[in-house]
Amino acid sequence: MDQPLSKVMQQMGAAARDASRALAVASTATKSKALVTIAETLDAERAKIKEANAADLAAAQDDNIDQPLVDRLSLGDKGIDQMIAGLLQIDGLKDPIGEVTDLSYRPTGIQIGKMRVPLGVIGMIYESRPNVTVDAAALCLKAGNACILRGGSEAFLSNQAIAACVTKGVIAAGLPGACVQLVATTDRSAVGEMLKLDDFVDVIVPRGGKGLIERVSKETRIPVIKHLDGVCHVYIDAHAEPAKAIEIAFNSKAEKYAVCNAMETLLIHQQIAAEVLPPLVEKFVKANVELRGCERTAKVAGVGSASEADWSEEYLGPILAIKVVDGLDAAIEHINRYGSGHTDVIVTENYSHSRQFIQAVDSASVMVNASSQFADGFEYGLGAEVGISTDKLHARGPVGLEGLTSQKYVVYGDGEVRNR
Repeated sequence: MDQPLSKVMQQMGAAARDASRALAVASTATKSKALVTIAETLDAERAKIKEANAADLAAAQDDNIDQPLVDRLSLGDKGIDQMIAGLLQIDGLKDPIGEVTDLSYRPTGIQIGKMRVPLGVIGMIYESRPNVTVDAAALCLKAGNACILRGGSEAFLSNQAIAACVTKGVIAAGLPGACVQLVATTDRSAVGEMLKLDDFVDVIVPRGGKGLIERVSKETRIPVIKHLDGVCHVYIDAHAEPAKAIEIAFNSKAEKYAVCNAMETLLIHQQIAAEVLPPLVEKFVKANVELRGCERTAKVAGVGSASEADWSEEYLGPILAIKVVDGLDAAIEHINRYGSGHTDVIVTENYSHSRQFIQAVDSASVMVNASSQFADGFEYGLGAEVGISTDKLHARGPVGLEGLTSQKYVVYGDGEVRNR
């Protein structure tokens, strides 16, 4: 860069703010054209994208980057197809912008309602996964927000190749190119400079490791949408159907290890432990998952011992903590004490137990008889997500279109004046 990074980031922020005003009033048809053109361009440029990704993967191997990060970085034809599918799904969703709800008349004669509006400018900071470049851009565009994207250095070439496709689609739709901007440097100080853009950026969304998210939360005055940990649980109730419970628990852990919605602790009711644990342990052992259990787990299945620290650990790898509990209340208490408020599952055929679980467990996603790995924007029908929030304001769970919008009051009158 010929100019100081701080000045470059300020210029990007100002351009994003200007672009956000044009995008906020763009028609649904215009935004649709951008999304469809991006999808078509990704398909046409997939060879270039895979070539860039291969270069990133080779560099990651040379730098001895941890395998979970390498797994997230990899992007083949399947990954490109998923990005395209996500774009088209987002395109097919109802445009939330401009929707007016809750209209009501006041005794004074005025009519009051709420209009759905964009947040403005979204700053996205993320690691490894290059598909986030498309997910974030698509959701922001559909929700009428400009965005500044800062991907990880390990995915630098992949992100540039994908961002070039995004820019083509945005410009083809007649929108300002600054609607989506990728920070074109691997300089780590770019993150710090983005966190200073409180005059231009309305929300920061960090998506990556705990260290990144903690840093963002501490260093910026800009509101942050985030989750720190993904300590997810599956509780197998005494009233669970054993075969179903085994499949759900195994998939919740082993479908993908290095994801925030993977099960990290398995809880099992003492009455069903002897029936479910041995075959489930056998499946995990065959999958090379290291098992750490409480004393009662060890007696039933002969696994290694879990420490106190294991109950709050996010492994992001083939390690699982297992605890046999006295019942539903004990399971809920454990989850609310050690969990991260991300995603928790009950497996049961007892309706009352399922109702108690979903009411009492204080997490962003609570599931009944389904794998925790469904906690994902695409699977929830959001098209994609910019991240998952475990905060309670302003969005919670997978953050899709609605999470990237706000509401403002609109008032209709016909000459009414206020008389105190």
